[in-house]
Amino acid sequence: MDVQALWDFDQPAESEQRFRTALTGATGADALVLRTQLARALGLQRRFDEATAELDAVASRSGDAGPLVRTYLALERGRVLRSSGDAAAAQPFFLAALECAVEAGLDALAADAAHMMAITVGGEEQIGWARRALEIAEASSDPQARRWIASVTHNLGWTMHDLGRHDEALSLWERALDARLAAPSPDAEAVRVAHWTVARGLRSVGRYHDALAIQQSLVENGPADGYVEEELGELLLALDRAEEARPHFARAHALLSTDTWLMESEPARLTRLAQLAS
Repeated sequence: MDVQALWDFDQPAESEQRFRTALTGATGADALVLRTQLARALGLQRRFDEATAELDAVASRSGDAGPLVRTYLALERGRVLRSSGDAAAAQPFFLAALECAVEAGLDALAADAAHMMAITVGGEEQIGWARRALEIAEASSDPQARRWIASVTHNLGWTMHDLGRHDEALSLWERALDARLAAPSPDAEAVRVAHWTVARGLRSVGRYHDALAIQQSLVENGPADGYVEEELGELLLALDRAEEARPHFARAHALLSTDTWLMESEPARLTRLAQLAS
């Protein structure tokens, strides 16, 4: 059973319905795995009590389940706890998922669990866990496991960037872009984001003109993107071209003001965009 085929992570409510539909004909371990993914879809909608109830139901039936179910159960327990704000409580579940997946040779889930540890622990400690996830993915012959190479490398780049290690971040983002492009069926949106991120790294190391060329190419090839407009504004501002930057900041503010995550997590960023646009 390929649960990944049922996922659209940008549309968790739609994914929820897909899992509910799939459950109508599922039995045994397949049904239990589907319920863990239903819980994940509920968690992404911040319906944490419902997600926990689904996982409790799986746990009550998983006594004789194999390592696949146990790994999914631990992994999704951790994700729900992390998403609801309890990162400390999530970590033992990610560690349990990692141990179970490694013992059973479930490389894709092992890489997933190590990656979740990396994005949960914070600071320098993230680096070791991200490298563990990469080691698992790169050593695996499982295509699902190898798909983690690009995303883990991308996230490790952000870790390095947040720590001020900008040259290392740029190198990692360039590797992540190469991995995206080398995929058997490259995801156009993931490739676009990877190009944007390389350009962001170029700005941090002072290569403004190189970064500007990438962002301008992204604008030309669409779609409209507030993050691209924001970067164009920042690059033009860094090049002392404030008047040229102003309309880009205005477009960035108009587009990003509808981004619920940004409004909740970085309101000061939106305030700055408005100020630079005026």
